[in-house]
Amino acid sequence: MKIISDMENARSKISVILLNYNGHKLLEISVPSLINQSYKNFEIILVDNDSTDGSLEYIISNFSQIKIVKSPYNSFSAGNNTGIKKANGDYIFFLNNDVELGKYCLEELVKAVKQSPKNVGMWATKILNYYNRGIIDNTGMLIYPDGMSRGRGRLEIDKGQYDHTEEVCFPSGCAGLYKKEMLDEIGLFDEDFRFFVEDSDLGFRARLGGWKCIYVPKAKLYHMYSATAGSYSPNKAFLVERNRLWLAIKNFRLPILLLNPLFTLKRYLYQIYGVLTKRGSAGKFVERFSSFQLMWILIKAWLSALAGLRMMVRKRKIIQRNKKVSSSEVHSWFKRFGISVRELTLRD
Repeated sequence: MKIISDMENARSKISVILLNYNGHKLLEISVPSLINQSYKNFEIILVDNDSTDGSLEYIISNFSQIKIVKSPYNSFSAGNNTGIKKANGDYIFFLNNDVELGKYCLEELVKAVKQSPKNVGMWATKILNYYNRGIIDNTGMLIYPDGMSRGRGRLEIDKGQYDHTEEVCFPSGCAGLYKKEMLDEIGLFDEDFRFFVEDSDLGFRARLGGWKCIYVPKAKLYHMYSATAGSYSPNKAFLVERNRLWLAIKNFRLPILLLNPLFTLKRYLYQIYGVLTKRGSAGKFVERFSSFQLMWILIKAWLSALAGLRMMVRKRKIIQRNKKVSSSEVHSWFKRFGISVRELTLRD
């Protein structure tokens, strides 16, 4: 308990930004798990993206200590940015509404903050499956050279293989702790992304700015995967494909960026195999929608990405101008935190 007292005296207040859209039933699980945390020096900011299901009435009636911020439309990026601007903490904990936190989640993150070097600006949590708590959801993100990403250890049986503290690439947008000082320096979520890949973009920008990420295995929570956004939808497929292109354009070294079409072609070939064998996300997608629809979504995503090319190039110039790491270090990330095309495409 001494660690907690020391951290509280050291201006370690956490602002928890809980994003919500029509998640009344989800809030009945996530909010009590927040209120009952062993660590108490935090505020909760509920950003509501124009819900119509009684979410706000539930919070107002039961949790007067929660600060409510209303957003006029549904956007992950804009909603979280709105919450950041209202936050008073030295650390920002972004949290989806479809989770249940372990009692000591915030306490373990605070311990990790105290033990981390000054150049650590992000802390990833151990995210397990809500319905089957022996299955891993995410232990930090992995990156593929065309801009796609996937949670490390996703759908593996939890045998303790990720139970040691270590550096990872960046946290999942589901639940991650960020130093406010870092966000002030590198900027917030890119609101042009709106949904999906915005966490990878923020994490990669942070690393280009010289910041690192530590995985904290004792900071546990349980995730109802895609309970809000849906697992396999045309809109999600479109946004993921478009936004991963924008991520690459903004952040990747020029040699990797020029090879992007080749890495993407390889991924597409594996996804075609996934469609034929009903494996991976592409295989699951065509169980509900047609292969033709998937192909059309990819075409639209590329067209949309090209339409925003000039805007992303402008952002790239700013990011690359402010880069604080060497090209060789950036290249090493794809080895240290990379994911194979097979794991990326043929697992669910």
